[in-house]
Amino acid sequence: MALQIARRQFTVNDYHRMRETGILTEDDRVELIDGEVRLMSPVGPFHAAIVKRLNALLSTKTGEQAIISIQDPIQLDDHTEPEPDIAILRFDDTWYAQRHPTPADIFFVIEVADTSLEYDRDEKLPRYAASGIQEAWLIDIEAETVAQYTQPAHNIYTLKQTFKRGELIRSATFPAITLPVDHIFG
Repeated sequence: MALQIARRQFTVNDYHRMRETGILTEDDRVELIDGEVRLMSPVGPFHAAIVKRLNALLSTKTGEQAIISIQDPIQLDDHTEPEPDIAILRFDDTWYAQRHPTPADIFFVIEVADTSLEYDRDEKLPRYAASGIQEAWLIDIEAETVAQYTQPAHNIYTLKQTFKRGELIRSATFPAITLPVDHIFG
């Protein structure tokens, strides 16, 4: 006879209450995925440098047409609130002060992966696709590549293009963003 382990699936509201009551603090590196509170990988110096570099590069390309959100929550549904490394958001004059951005607010997301490559690719990207986010970039620090995922359908991105040093990547959802891969890695 198999033993069934009871699990409680948390909603985004439950998750927010955990933060409000101090069960989770600002220092806890966690995110909510399918109702589970999951630990996030620590951010190493090179990972942090890429995020900072991208923030500067993207800000010059978007101007006041978009908001560059760095490691902030986005709400995909009632049970999933990941924190992508970067989300390029539609401009909102409230700066999303009353709610977290949802897929309709997002041009595209970027995940920077060193130790989290499989998690980002196999866990987070399918959820971004399922929620209708039209584009996601996965930056592989070790391989020095940027994989661009577009055309979401049936919980996956149906088109993947990989860019390496010496090449340019252009956003499919925000065409003003064209970056040399060399500038991403420095």
